[in-house]
Amino acid sequence: MTLLADLLSTVFERRYLRPSSRRRLDDRSLDDLANDLVGSAGETSGLKLAEDILAGYEELDDDAKLAFFKTITRSLDLNPGAVRSTLDAYESQTTKATYRNFLAAAEPRRQELFRRLNRLPGATGALVRMRADLLRLGGRDNELAALDLDLRHLCASWFNRGFLVLRPINWESPAHILEKIIAYEAVHAIDSWDDLKQRLAPDDRRCFAFFHPSMPDEPLIFVEVALTRGIPGSVQAVLENGREAMPAEDADTAVFYSISNCQAGLASISFGNSLIKQVAADLAAQLPDLNTFVTLSPIPGLTKWLTQEGHEWDHSASDDMRNTAAHYLLNAKGKGGLPFDPVARFHLGNGAMVHAVHANADVSDKGCQQSGGTMVNYLYDLEKVAQNHENFATTQQVLASAAVQAHADASAVAVAQER
Repeated sequence: MTLLADLLSTVFERRYLRPSSRRRLDDRSLDDLANDLVGSAGETSGLKLAEDILAGYEELDDDAKLAFFKTITRSLDLNPGAVRSTLDAYESQTTKATYRNFLAAAEPRRQELFRRLNRLPGATGALVRMRADLLRLGGRDNELAALDLDLRHLCASWFNRGFLVLRPINWESPAHILEKIIAYEAVHAIDSWDDLKQRLAPDDRRCFAFFHPSMPDEPLIFVEVALTRGIPGSVQAVLENGREAMPAEDADTAVFYSISNCQAGLASISFGNSLIKQVAADLAAQLPDLNTFVTLSPIPGLTKWLTQEGHEWDHSASDDMRNTAAHYLLNAKGKGGLPFDPVARFHLGNGAMVHAVHANADVSDKGCQQSGGTMVNYLYDLEKVAQNHENFATTQQVLASAAVQAHADASAVAVAQER
């Protein structure tokens, strides 16, 4: 942990309590308190209102939380008439005053409510949990879509990359952080403390996480890295118990084999792009012999897509699964012409390319169920990621190696022969 991160963590841990640990002192309804907070002028009175709102919210059951969301959505909504009139005034006379008036009218008062709540020390984490509740309880409720957009907009600002702290996670990290790494691992489950130690303690293993100064004990996203010689084609080999570790200085490849988002309330707030590129740059600076940066990624949409398309598949047919996976990654499209596979969209959008596809690469129950055991390496060429990102954003073309293209072509030939 850096000295700055240590300092920030100590300050926040000692000085501020979580809002949920405070006792609510005002017995008025949360709706009334919310309206009073938006209209308050004094900073001290505003902080007390914010404290009572957040403490009261933590006491609500799910039905009451949903009712609270709907009430503030309606009562603190835009005034369409004011938006139209201030826009007309701005179009008629473009001045600082008319622009200011339009901005004030175009922003729903809900956003100001959340900003004022966030002035309370330690409130950022409470608001992230609040958005997690909103997504869980009202994710399909069209009436609450605007409220979620408000919170998403504010979270994107509060969790801007400039505010995030990158910290290494290792076997010497505090136990409460390690417990959360176990709990939040979303790709390859960590079954025990011994399993976690295998991923963190050896010299050829690394883990890095982004933290926010207002949430010093809560990782936002973390990546697990294997330092290897050559590019591995099996996650079981990477995670093998009892394997012989090698000195980090002997590695020529950094393999990002697991990336996990930790906070449900920060869904759709992207950190992975910055995390991978920052970790790759840091590792390259520390270990000059590292010259290859790849993922070993699942293909979670593959079997779902095959089922939708009516294609039969057999995970024991290695060549067929590899060719089918290559065809899927290069040609299966979803909304807006983007790749159907969510992990592919993520890495290709970051500027990576499809480098290699492997059969029998994840033989766990989960791996066989979601992708027929196949996995893929996405290659991050640090000198080309910016160019690749721009190309993908503009053309949506999937950049792939010649070997992957050959596998995809073989799949197309096989399908044609069947017909």
